[in-house]
Amino acid sequence: MAAHQPGLAERLESVRGRIVDAAREAGRDAEAITTVVVTKFHPAVLVRELHELGVRDFGESRHQEAQPKIAQLADLDATWHFVGQLQSKKAKQVREYAQVLHSVDRQSLVDALAGAQARQVFIQLNLTDDPQRGGVAPAELDALADRVAATQGLELLGLMAVAPLGGRPREAFETVRELSERLRLRHPTASSLSMGMSGDFREAILEGATHLRVGTAITGNRPAHG
Repeated sequence: MAAHQPGLAERLESVRGRIVDAAREAGRDAEAITTVVVTKFHPAVLVRELHELGVRDFGESRHQEAQPKIAQLADLDATWHFVGQLQSKKAKQVREYAQVLHSVDRQSLVDALAGAQARQVFIQLNLTDDPQRGGVAPAELDALADRVAATQGLELLGLMAVAPLGGRPREAFETVRELSERLRLRHPTASSLSMGMSGDFREAILEGATHLRVGTAITGNRPAHG
């Protein structure tokens, strides 16, 4: 195996340390927080290097890139998370290689994801006033959650969200936590929260994030040709 990308191990350890610090600040166990390393635009060799460094959860967001890359890495003991916007017409193909889907936001997509193999899903919330943004409006959350729970092959893990640009991340994540508490009255096992990225995962941990989606803070800038 070739030498690791310069700085990769150091960046990974730095993020792990910051997660431990934030968890301690929140009075939480850092071991209960899953860090999904987002590897979009990066080659399969980088995934292998991260795997050697102990990473087991990887995130991709573009089907046309993820499908062949994950096929190259079929020998790895890894869990693949699809974290990008998902087209209904691609849903069947994506569920073939991704065990966890973070961006379920409409009933047509839920129906397209039905299948025999068990897949875990997060419902993505739209925390903005822009209906063109990915995510379901909070008012429509209960109906969508009921649809997921009733669909063959899908397990509702909880909620996913992206903090709006220009806003206060912790306030956004507080809103997600409050909606999660409400959701659990209907679906008690849907207790996970996928929120927090490279720039705001501390705030997400303080509001109860169980899954972080961290890219550049670990992988570095994407390749120029990406």
